[in-house]
Amino acid sequence: MEMIRMENLCVASEEQEILSKFNVSVAKGDKVLIKGRSGIGKTTLFRLILGFRIPVSGNIYFQGDKIDPGIAWDIRKKVTHISQNSDIGEGLVRNMIEEIFSYKVNKGMLDTNELHLLLSKLSLSKDILDKRFENLSGGEKQRIVIIISMLTKKTIFLLDEVTSSLDRSLKKTVVEMFLNNPSWTVIAISHDTEWERENVRVIDMERIQEDTNVCC
Repeated sequence: MEMIRMENLCVASEEQEILSKFNVSVAKGDKVLIKGRSGIGKTTLFRLILGFRIPVSGNIYFQGDKIDPGIAWDIRKKVTHISQNSDIGEGLVRNMIEEIFSYKVNKGMLDTNELHLLLSKLSLSKDILDKRFENLSGGEKQRIVIIISMLTKKTIFLLDEVTSSLDRSLKKTVVEMFLNNPSWTVIAISHDTEWERENVRVIDMERIQEDTNVCC
């Protein structure tokens, strides 16, 4: 089943072209790594999928439906997006998690046993639940955000540099957690080589831009 398809996308800012004649198709269960230098348009792809940005030309489809402002909110409810900024709130970690899972879209999904299991897998003590999120280290924040994303029971993940603040061992653990679930569709933006596995399709943005002509 095709989850996401981009056809001949052209995206530009006032200063420069960002994407030119970009095409990609992602099926259910695919694992995709997007790499390339900063500013080349990697994060822009996620903004397009989520309906936060409109291309100059070309089309984007989500589960067969053309993405437009009318369906953007429904897409965001089905997709877990983790941005580069892991500062998602303030207050006790426990309270933050409970609040997130009090929202209608997440209601009833919080499994305390699974929460504790994920904390253990990512080398976090249960005591972290009673610490203030804003006082955690960058790596701790990143792991808490990852745990929350996994607890939502969604199966489509857009991950933007989610392992950047982790040590090598934790990078490997997180990557394997995302890649080893066959029912999850994962698109990851990362400079970390841990994502470059045999079952991962790599999209090199720099190579693509070299091979296409200007369209904007």
